[in-house]
Amino acid sequence: MALKRPDAIAFNKKNQIHPFDSASTSTASLEFWASKNDASLFVIGQTTKKRPDGLTFVRMFDGRVLDMLEVGVEKWVGMAEFKTQKSTPGHKPLMHFASELFDTHPRFIQLKSMLLDFFNGEIVDSICLPGLEHVISVTCAPTPAALNNATVNMYPNQHPTPEDVSILPKVHIRTYTTKLLASGTRIPRVEVVPMGPSLDLVLRRHEQADPEMLKQALKRPKLKKMDVEKGLGKKRKNMEVDEMGDLRGRVHVGKQDLGKLQTRKMKGLKAGAEEDDETDDDDDDGFGGGGRKKRREEA
Repeated sequence: MALKRPDAIAFNKKNQIHPFDSASTSTASLEFWASKNDASLFVIGQTTKKRPDGLTFVRMFDGRVLDMLEVGVEKWVGMAEFKTQKSTPGHKPLMHFASELFDTHPRFIQLKSMLLDFFNGEIVDSICLPGLEHVISVTCAPTPAALNNATVNMYPNQHPTPEDVSILPKVHIRTYTTKLLASGTRIPRVEVVPMGPSLDLVLRRHEQADPEMLKQALKRPKLKKMDVEKGLGKKRKNMEVDEMGDLRGRVHVGKQDLGKLQTRKMKGLKAGAEEDDETDDDDDDGFGGGGRKKRREEA
């Protein structure tokens, strides 16, 4: 929560929700919260006798649950225990993943994707070096022999399945602030100072994304926003390009005078309609409206 300020909302009420146990009830609750708070990412903290100190990362798409990942926290050191300077809230961190498993093993690939969406946010083309105030480092314990590519090629029958989490190494998350020091060159010397929090995680249950929904979630625009803006030439007034590369325009309409608005011609809406009715009754000659015809001829 502290790393996500001010772009986070904390739910302090103890809601009875178990994402992996009662899928229908929990999914409906998450979709309701996502719609109400305009949130696409959730972290649910819960502890049970069977799975103590658990964190469940939930990712949404189009108001529906896309995928989920549960981890167990085995060690935790909060930010308050580090008596060092903290980064400015709202700054974009530098994410560092130090293990080949984050590119080869499906469970660690999902964890890397989750953490990138949670902390790194939008991908930018360039950033000012002094703007990187803190670094989130994600590392793994030594890779076991069963997950080593060389060992797997030698002993293919011993290759574990992705569902087997007993041999997966722990994940260590550390957060540091950066200090730019003089180095005598244009490139400064960078030092990192522990800021907190510090976590040691173990992978537990997970739920993969539906292939069709994942295909829609990964859909990218055919033309980038920058390419469309370049094609416009000189920037036009009241025209902009959204993130999907679509050109949108704003139309300004003048103030409308509703007093001149044409409506249905109904006798009951005219002024003095009751008086006209009384006059018609007096002039009626008993032959179905002869008095009205006479009045129109005189007029």
